[in-house]
Amino acid sequence: MKVDGVHYQTVWMEGTTVFFIEQNLLPFQFKIGEAATCADSCHAIRTMMVRGAGAIGAIAGFAMAQAAHEAPVSGYHAALETARLRIGSTRPTARNLFHAVEKVHAAALGSPAEASEEALRLAAKDASDSLSIGEFGNALVCDGMNIETHCNAGWLAFVDYGTALAPIYLAHSRGKKVFVYADETRPRSQGARLTAWELRQAGVPHTILPDNAGAYLMSLGKIDLMIVGADRVAANGDVANKIGTLEKAIAAKEYGIPFYVAAPTSTFDRDCPDGKHIPIEERDADEVLYQEGPTRDGRMERILVCSPGSSAFNPAFDVTPAKFITGIITEKGIISPDRPSIRQLLNQNP
Repeated sequence: MKVDGVHYQTVWMEGTTVFFIEQNLLPFQFKIGEAATCADSCHAIRTMMVRGAGAIGAIAGFAMAQAAHEAPVSGYHAALETARLRIGSTRPTARNLFHAVEKVHAAALGSPAEASEEALRLAAKDASDSLSIGEFGNALVCDGMNIETHCNAGWLAFVDYGTALAPIYLAHSRGKKVFVYADETRPRSQGARLTAWELRQAGVPHTILPDNAGAYLMSLGKIDLMIVGADRVAANGDVANKIGTLEKAIAAKEYGIPFYVAAPTSTFDRDCPDGKHIPIEERDADEVLYQEGPTRDGRMERILVCSPGSSAFNPAFDVTPAKFITGIITEKGIISPDRPSIRQLLNQNP
């Protein structure tokens, strides 16, 4: 993706230092953050400076490689195990995180250099998988379509290209006229802040949609297709994604609108039997109670937007049962959300 004509990846590693686009500052400020240590990378994940399934996976792999380089010769394996558990605790729902940590941890048992090599390989694969998802998903996009999406599953959520937005970017680049309704995605407003910023950078016509307006537009026949991302796909096809996805899927089913999930195989969890077994992260209530934005002089200010003294419930994700999903767009093709299809997909060669 290009920002003001310059190509960037969302997250990358040079030597043992990790660099990333600081997503908490977007769309008001574009800044490259730096994580020099495993602890720094864990902080970037936990505070959502880096967020999105693939980007989390990439920086988690980098963090595991950093841990290998930081580990003492005496007690090396114990230090790796401590780091593995620490990284895994940062965002418990995101399957890509655990996929990357497991792969890089295994490589690190050989040497720190092998850990770095594996982390870089996984990050490159994340970008290429996203591009393939765009190619397969583009076949679903017809000229003149109105497409709704929820949260941000664009290039910011992956190393490059994205998942839910990749088919849209590809369709747009090949001359198809598409219009995107980007759900604002409260409480952190990833749709209003990140997806809308991405679409504007790419020149894709769009508008920001209040979270509770999607079903109304569907009822009017103004949505032709919905594509979302995923943070974990269970073995039976149930999908965990940003909170609010379930409501959209139910509404899409009611109004006969195709509802697709875009996710690479690294997001699939063959050991998780169904959505009831997916751990759902609950985040700080302040994300609901407060909002942040720039003042007229450019300073970022945090203000209370809810009734003082009230509490808030803040689950980061919900689970959409497979019965509401039309299909899952992967880097290997589009599959049905059922056990046989998922088993066959995961048994294919990488």
